[in-house]
Amino acid sequence: MAKSTLSDAILVNNYIAGDENSLALLIDRHQSRIYGYIFSKVSDRDLTEDIFQETFFKVIHTLKTKKFYNEEGKFLSWVLRIASNLIIDKFRNDKKMPLKRDTEEFSIFSNIKDNSLDIENKLIKNQVDIDLKMIIQKLPHDQKEVIMMRYYSNMSFKEIADFTGVSVNTTLGRMRYAITNLRKVIEKNKIYLPS
Repeated sequence: MAKSTLSDAILVNNYIAGDENSLALLIDRHQSRIYGYIFSKVSDRDLTEDIFQETFFKVIHTLKTKKFYNEEGKFLSWVLRIASNLIIDKFRNDKKMPLKRDTEEFSIFSNIKDNSLDIENKLIKNQVDIDLKMIIQKLPHDQKEVIMMRYYSNMSFKEIADFTGVSVNTTLGRMRYAITNLRKVIEKNKIYLPS
């Protein structure tokens, strides 16, 4: 059986048994979701990289010392919980959420790489992204969390349910309420969101 088709549980057990390549496969398999989740919370690439690396240092330490890991087929949820705790710790230490502002060295527009958009469309897209994130931030925590995990971290509803410790039906309900609330705010404030 090819290693890429092995379950997370088998790869974890193989890593614990000494197969270093199994961890590389796990990281490769889940890095985009984990990275996306962290970035959706901190909105800073350098900080995201730091937290991503620190997350996997903790994963490695825990697995190597066989502490606090109980395989229940939820490796990704476990890693996201570690990342979430590190994010909370970071913000507690900083006493504030990071806020990126335009400076002489940094412009928000430098992060937009789509060359097919003209300048006006870039400005519109940037403003829409900012407006949408501000609206999402005003949602109740459980609704905001499911939106961020689904659309910014590309997590499935099952993964979100595992991570948040609720049923898939509850997760779907939260998503439905979140979308309904977003629509109400958008319509009430006559916000234009181009497709």
